[in-house]
Amino acid sequence: MTGGVRGVGAGISAVFGEQGATVVTCARHPVEGLPYDFHACDVRDEESVARLIHDIVERHGRLDVVVNNAGGSPYALAAEATPKFHSKIIELNLLAPLLVSQHANAQMQTQPRGGSIVSVSSISGRRPSPGTAAYGAAKAGVENMTATLAVEWAPKVRVNALAVGMVETELSEMFYGDAESMAAVAATVPLGRLARPAEIGWAAAFLASDAASYISGATLAVHGGGEPPPYLAASSANKNT
Repeated sequence: MTGGVRGVGAGISAVFGEQGATVVTCARHPVEGLPYDFHACDVRDEESVARLIHDIVERHGRLDVVVNNAGGSPYALAAEATPKFHSKIIELNLLAPLLVSQHANAQMQTQPRGGSIVSVSSISGRRPSPGTAAYGAAKAGVENMTATLAVEWAPKVRVNALAVGMVETELSEMFYGDAESMAAVAATVPLGRLARPAEIGWAAAFLASDAASYISGATLAVHGGGEPPPYLAASSANKNT
């Protein structure tokens, strides 16, 4: 699990751990007090990723599942962001999961039961993403990457993704504002609330499990029903008067 120490990643790690998996998580900087095997790793650096996969296999004997969760982007309007900024966002959100997947696949192909790779994508890759253009483009790329790798690496390795909607985490206020603002944002979701990190974890666990043994190349939407078209709220048609 990359980026599995806070937010959505922590939720995914917790679900896998509760189901009896041996959870190995990584981040760039050491984190104290985690109940999982932790490795410091920069998922953008090939040597660091190769060392991570090697150390996991050396310690545990195999690698069954990889969840690519590390990613994100600060708000920056496309016209004002620098080319370097855009490059870094693409590197973290698209090239890094590709790199981790490549090294994981190389190991999984040698295992009798192969393995499963799940990448955490975003609904930002499926609709306009103002303020995070490079991030949205990268997440769209993750969906295509998922479908392509599923073909290239079959039948040993299944590759899937999650298109995640809005999630309530310890950093939610940075994205959605104060409690009142968050409630207003949540009201735009058909299910009437933001997701909990563990709900993303259960979706990832499903795709990684034998329950999804015939699912590969798919992106599962986990977004509470999505975003109703804005014209519905503006239109006077079909409304009680």
